[in-house]
Amino acid sequence: MALKPRNASLDWLVAVVVRLTVCVLQALPVSMANGFAELLAKLAYRFDKRHRRVAAENLGFAFPEKSPAEIDALVLRCYRHCALLLIEIVLLPRKLQVGNWRSYASLIRGDLILDGLLTDRPLLIVTAHFGNWEFAGFALGRLGFKTYAIARVLDNPHLEAFLKRFRQATGQTIIAKKDDFDRLSAIMQSGGKVATLGDQDAGPRGVFVEFLGRPASAHKAVALMALQFDAKMIVIGVPRISENAERGMGRYEITCEESIDPRDYAARPDAVKAITQRYHDALARLIRAHPEQYFWLHRRWKSQPVMRVKAQNN
Repeated sequence: MALKPRNASLDWLVAVVVRLTVCVLQALPVSMANGFAELLAKLAYRFDKRHRRVAAENLGFAFPEKSPAEIDALVLRCYRHCALLLIEIVLLPRKLQVGNWRSYASLIRGDLILDGLLTDRPLLIVTAHFGNWEFAGFALGRLGFKTYAIARVLDNPHLEAFLKRFRQATGQTIIAKKDDFDRLSAIMQSGGKVATLGDQDAGPRGVFVEFLGRPASAHKAVALMALQFDAKMIVIGVPRISENAERGMGRYEITCEESIDPRDYAARPDAVKAITQRYHDALARLIRAHPEQYFWLHRRWKSQPVMRVKAQNN
């Protein structure tokens, strides 16, 4: 099916509105910017009924012991985190510098992070839509580490150019999720350090693993790359552990939850699924420790195993 042509004028107008909003938020006192985030979260929670229901359903599976009232309160906290996250991403270039990064973050199991970054072997940094997933790449660039990140290209070309400039401002290089395989292969072969989101639905052809209470379809490519290029893997999460209006941003922990060496799985016939399950288990531990900071609003569990769907229909 042919894609519907985009409205160039509308794309341009949306990009202008976004750029103006970013400029205003960067100019506002931090207390006012945070107040805007609180208002945005309450409005989104009240009027975005579709995503609110999705979040409540996802949380119900992950935390069956919680009452409906507790789930609802957690959904509101999730909206609040997302709104604060947008503000803090906008403020990152203004606030986070080489000399003050310790005011905003601390490394947990930092030896594993540094070992992976300093080795000659390629490295896969696996994270999720959790905490401030943009923080780590931005901070590593500020500290002089050369990294790459796999990201989906936005449909709006003006917004894509704007976001790409932000992400690459400190030295991180963005690799298109689609159509950049040859470039990605060359980077991995040369020992590059590549970050990717590991919690996206892969459709019916993905490998199914258990994730936060039910089966989830995961992309095979992450484990396949680790095996093909002999790349070590580290599972990273960046949860906000405190808020501080005086600093302008919250304080984060850049946490290495797991380190995986594909050499341990090379002889196993189920190596791809075993590696995929292991990094999902690590992501789940991070999320369960700070459940309000996961993006429960997306349909992570949209695809289900065929036999499971048949059983539900009978």
